[in-house]
Amino acid sequence: MPDDALVFHPAHFQKQEVTVNDQTIAVRAWENVVYVRQPVDAKYQAMNIYVPEAYFQGASVGGYTAETAPIFLPNQVGGYMPALPGTAQPPVQGPGAGRTSTIAQALARGYVVASPGARGRTLQGSDGRYTGKAPAAIVDLKAAVRWLHHNDARMPGDARKIISNGTSAGGALSALLGASGNHPDYAAALRALGAAEGRDDIFAVSAYCPITNLEQADAAYEWQFNGVRDYTKMDIRMLDYHVERKEVPGTLDAAQMATSAALAPLFPAYVNALGLRSPQGQALTLNAQGDGPFKDYVQSLVMASAQQQLDAGQSLAGFDWLRVEGGKVRGMDFAAYVRAIGRAKTPPAFDALDLSSGENQLFGSALIDKLHFTAYSTRHSTAGDAPAADASTVRMMNAMAYVGDGKATAARHWRVRHGTHDRDTSLAVPVLLATALHGQGLDVDLALPWNRPHSGDYDLDELFAWMAKVAAAAPGAQR
Repeated sequence: MPDDALVFHPAHFQKQEVTVNDQTIAVRAWENVVYVRQPVDAKYQAMNIYVPEAYFQGASVGGYTAETAPIFLPNQVGGYMPALPGTAQPPVQGPGAGRTSTIAQALARGYVVASPGARGRTLQGSDGRYTGKAPAAIVDLKAAVRWLHHNDARMPGDARKIISNGTSAGGALSALLGASGNHPDYAAALRALGAAEGRDDIFAVSAYCPITNLEQADAAYEWQFNGVRDYTKMDIRMLDYHVERKEVPGTLDAAQMATSAALAPLFPAYVNALGLRSPQGQALTLNAQGDGPFKDYVQSLVMASAQQQLDAGQSLAGFDWLRVEGGKVRGMDFAAYVRAIGRAKTPPAFDALDLSSGENQLFGSALIDKLHFTAYSTRHSTAGDAPAADASTVRMMNAMAYVGDGKATAARHWRVRHGTHDRDTSLAVPVLLATALHGQGLDVDLALPWNRPHSGDYDLDELFAWMAKVAAAAPGAQR
């Protein structure tokens, strides 16, 4: 590619219109902008950039100008599958079909939008080698951020105020992007792609139900769901570039119950080793049975979500695991709650003993499609003499590994959401992440939205209000 491959070209745009709340908004679109000099797969290592037309007429939108507008960075990753850049137009299929896109909503509020694509776990090159295994997705997102910093003076938007957003695996990558800014672990991979030199840190993170901390996620899942035998498992696959999810019901057999019983006791030791404290300063620990202040803190977040429902005049009838007295949520039966929401995965939930999970495929190598990535599943593998992924690669996919790492530049502001009816990972996973970030003195907004299943972008008014608040408090907000 030519030497100017990483330079933004203002004249290379298309005119588009988006409709939000019956208002038509003119935008300029730069689509399929390749953000590295030596792409492995240019279809995915590309970014769509959208800018309100008003900025080119010297006008302001939502209180922002071309110089001060934050850059909204939503990724489209689901299931760690390959993801194309997002578009400003309504989705034509899937659960959001016909709904105004999040990108369009951001444009209406004055944000410059840059939506990067990223490689994923199923990609193969023409030579048969796998090209999207870990850490490809996070390396791609970092390269996109570097491109934005590289072109900050050439295009509208303030690259000092990049706000990432993602759901599920995309939420994990959003969090990882925010936790690992500028870390040298990724430098070699970025150089190999010909990414722009410079920064890859971001300003703020929005993460919906992040599927992260994968090396601890199996134990966390069984800490929560041990004893629940019936499940409704989600089969995730890609169809016409869209992630499709199909429910498969079943009941754990004796071997799976034994695996659950073996995994659950591993979690307390991990939690205790973190040395975390609640926002009120209480040490968050667990005893050998999995009870203690950390569990109490998780329960308090569920109860706070229920209380918000009551305060908003909503009924909690039917949620028999809650104890409500005098209009106040006074307690909950955690075991009954877990039984009520139900199990969605069989143990181990992520590092499957037979190498059948999407995460096993994520941690494959260029030559091997699927690998184990935890000590437990490597020892108990039913897939023969199955090797394990390199520990450094596993680390590079875990936001928790970079929280408090002095070599990383962490995002200052965080918004983490995980629904109380989300069974795709344990409640413990987002709570641990948010608590660790808070312990580093970062600004963290954590909530467990009431009765919300595994999903994202369901509270856009609240999301954009949070984004506006943190952007207004940023140094140089009036650049």
